[in-house]
Amino acid sequence: MSAHHDVLVVGAGPAGTQVAVGLVTAGITGSIAVLGSEPGLPYERPPLSKAYLVGEVPEDTLPLRSAAYWLKSPIELHSSTTVEWLDPALHAIRTTDGREFTYGSLVWAAGCRPRVLPVPGADLSGVLGLRTLDDARWLRGKLGPDSQVVVIGGGYIGLEVAASATKLGASVTVLEAQDRVLARVAGAELSTFVTDRHRAAGVRIELNATVTEIVGDGKRCTGVRLANGETLPADVVVVGIGVVPNVEPVAAAGADAPNGLLVDVHGRTTLPDVLAAGDCALTGTDGLRLESIPNAAAHAKAVIATLTGEPRPGAEVPWFWSNQYDLRLKTAGVLAGYDATVVRGDPATGRFAVVYLAGNVVVAVDTVNSPKDFTQAKQLIGLDVRGMIEALTDPTVDLKEVVRQGVAV
Repeated sequence: MSAHHDVLVVGAGPAGTQVAVGLVTAGITGSIAVLGSEPGLPYERPPLSKAYLVGEVPEDTLPLRSAAYWLKSPIELHSSTTVEWLDPALHAIRTTDGREFTYGSLVWAAGCRPRVLPVPGADLSGVLGLRTLDDARWLRGKLGPDSQVVVIGGGYIGLEVAASATKLGASVTVLEAQDRVLARVAGAELSTFVTDRHRAAGVRIELNATVTEIVGDGKRCTGVRLANGETLPADVVVVGIGVVPNVEPVAAAGADAPNGLLVDVHGRTTLPDVLAAGDCALTGTDGLRLESIPNAAAHAKAVIATLTGEPRPGAEVPWFWSNQYDLRLKTAGVLAGYDATVVRGDPATGRFAVVYLAGNVVVAVDTVNSPKDFTQAKQLIGLDVRGMIEALTDPTVDLKEVVRQGVAV
């Protein structure tokens, strides 16, 4: 016998939780259930690689909503529940423990999982991709002055872990397959600055590094072998080489899912009455799958509007952030198709910005310890700033003036 819900949300991360809570706030009268694959309450993920990992944020502050909220809420929360099958014609799903649910509308917000390193030894104990609270709990217990940590992948998650582990006294090496860190998400100027900051903190960073094997004693990892023959000692290996969207049941049911579930501006997938939000959703307008809390929130707002019949909210400029050591990195926009960069301020001061241009149009802005510039940066995206390059490079010129003179394209 199956349980029926007017809205069934698969995924208890920020996107799924915001959809369910937002529907209740909007006054929806139908029944709502949230199915989360992890045990416990839905929680915040950004602190896992940063403040929580170094013990600055207690675990009881991580839940997105309190236990009391879920007890009083009309939302049914089903933890430790993973969906394995979907039939869009029957409007039905089945979980791995054999339960079946039917729905009026299904919101798929199941997030992503870490990509597995395709080398021998990747399944040894001590090797993990940091994604869940359980991962962070384990890792926090292993980091300290006697730890030898190898981080594979020089993206934001890998560098955040490296900074946190270093703060706890661990010996840290970062291995990046490309010729610079953050190559997928930032320009060379920011890559160089961040690399220098990590090296100054004692982190060894190896670029153009190819991992051929995780070595171990048959149970636990003991090191990482490189293509050049060197073996780096390691009792902890953190793999941060990207993620895989958790969309297999929906894709198997016929949804268009090239690298995530393809959705329109209303959050609708190509299956009837199936919507998607968060890291697993791929926007049809620009072909991007963005992994960030602000993007999850924007998706959730669109889905809520669709399910309640309210007007679709206006498009928001994507933005991202990362904290490493004393660095507060924030990015507005998406680095796609830029052909020039402008550095605003002096990186040597630790406070600057990088503006990315496609022709004369601003497509993205990175800011480092510069909250004022970041506030204006979101308004710069999509503006033609020809004739204003000198103003962009001068940190004494308020970006409000550039925004005022810029021309929307």
